[in-house]
Amino acid sequence: MGILLALFLLPGKIAMSLLGPQLDAFLAVVKNNTVNAAAETLFLTQTAVTQRIKALETQLRTSVFTRTRRGMVLTQEGKALLKYCQSALLLEGEVMAQIQGAGVETTTLITLTAPTSTMQSRLIPSLVPLVKKFPKLRYQFCFSDIEIRHNALREGRVDFAVLEQSDLAPEMQMKPLVPENYVLVASAEWKSRSLEEILSKEPMIDFDPQDRMTLNYLKHYELQALLSHGGGLQDRHYADDTVAIARLVSKGLGYTALTEEFVMRYVDKGELIILNEGKVFQHPLVLAWYDRPEPPAYFKAIVNAIK
Repeated sequence: MGILLALFLLPGKIAMSLLGPQLDAFLAVVKNNTVNAAAETLFLTQTAVTQRIKALETQLRTSVFTRTRRGMVLTQEGKALLKYCQSALLLEGEVMAQIQGAGVETTTLITLTAPTSTMQSRLIPSLVPLVKKFPKLRYQFCFSDIEIRHNALREGRVDFAVLEQSDLAPEMQMKPLVPENYVLVASAEWKSRSLEEILSKEPMIDFDPQDRMTLNYLKHYELQALLSHGGGLQDRHYADDTVAIARLVSKGLGYTALTEEFVMRYVDKGELIILNEGKVFQHPLVLAWYDRPEPPAYFKAIVNAIK
């Protein structure tokens, strides 16, 4: 079996390997025979472990376990995967010796997902300076304006995710962030038009049919009554990219609600104007991750840097 794998499968808590969250979950199920027992050793819920196994099987396009009354039994494909894990764990010895230098002496990749506006105006400016302290720290920034970022975190595809608090799972750790301030914006070409005229005659522009941010802004300030008959959510343009939405608005296709941090570059360039001046709609967000009993220095630095 090999010394490292034998140590990995000793009774007690599962030690995190370098194989990644999905294979850690796979090995935990192999050792414990059930998803429930594996979840306890990984400090996760049964649902989180199940999701990671399903994501692994989807990636491999095959089943790695047969689910029986006596527990989880490896398929032939699962046995082949176990042999791969055994070989990989044998190579970890020299890597483990360098762990204390992660981000400084050895290259370490951290993956983060967040909405476009939050990523551009807050995460990237906050995290880029950390590379001076951790010269081997590498980032993968995953822009996602669809509210399913929690799935990427659950499945182990990212290390950090910016979420709405309602999307948090009980086992996730979180840090409240400074709320985003949404403002209502329109084309600078409309600066002579009144707010009432714009809302009654022009369509919204939003991310997709499930995006309610602009309407939430209007409701918060009791402006939805100004919408023309048949307007609101039924009268919208869509663009699944925040930069594209800003450009469409600047071209006069409609109005929208975007974060104040994001739109100011367009306002300063004279492309957009802020409607309902001085009125913001606050949208609370949290930074979420899975707990690490002994997080490395770069991990703590990332948590502290993001506000």
